Amino acid sequence: MELKEQCIKLAIVDDHILFRCSLARLLAGFEDCRVIAEADNGREFINGLNAANLPDIVLLDLSMPAMDGFATAAWLYQNHPAIHILMLSMYDGDQSIVRLLQYGVKGFLKKDIHPDELHFAIRSVVQSGCYFSQEVSGKLAGLFRGNHTFGMVTERTMLTTQELAFLKLAASDLTYKEIAQRMCINLRAVDGLREHLFEKLAVKSRVGLAMYALRQAIVAF
Repeated sequence: MELKEQCIKLAIVDDHILFRCSLARLLAGFEDCRVIAEADNGREFINGLNAANLPDIVLLDLSMPAMDGFATAAWLYQNHPAIHILMLSMYDGDQSIVRLLQYGVKGFLKKDIHPDELHFAIRSVVQSGCYFSQEVSGKLAGLFRGNHTFGMVTERTMLTTQELAFLKLAASDLTYKEIAQRMCINLRAVDGLREHLFEKLAVKSRVGLAMYALRQAIVAF
């Protein structure tokens, strides 16, 4: 894309209305950017997509109701892979970053960055295909250090669908018996999942599981 000839079309998906409106006004001040869509969550964004006027980049929050950033990124990766995804969130845990990479996310920024870095990141994603802040780049380097393949990294850090489901329920006020009923498994299987995650995530209690789920944006505050 020639930035001098064509503006970068942006969509903002974030459930914090004040932040979203402020971000839209900020982006309107960039001469090479134009906000063409705003949405409160992934479901609203997807339902409002116009095939004749798709955004070049989606600025996507991670923790949202109805359809969060993970699910939205996965859907875009499958249905509109040409749309670049730039995560804009306060969450930057290892688990989140690896999952988002698998969903085709091209950049990850914290919400406390300077506007100049945001502008640079948007241009970088369009021109070179990706942008990660220095902090996130350091995390990625740490994940891959000593590993020779992406598979080795994801094997160590990724959670299975069943593990994610259990972790979300474990962060609620449900009893383990109720969790077993929700997951349609027996109580012994729940005990096995719990002990396995204690070891895998290096935590010692259900509170530790809940704190991990919050840090990784697997559940919202």
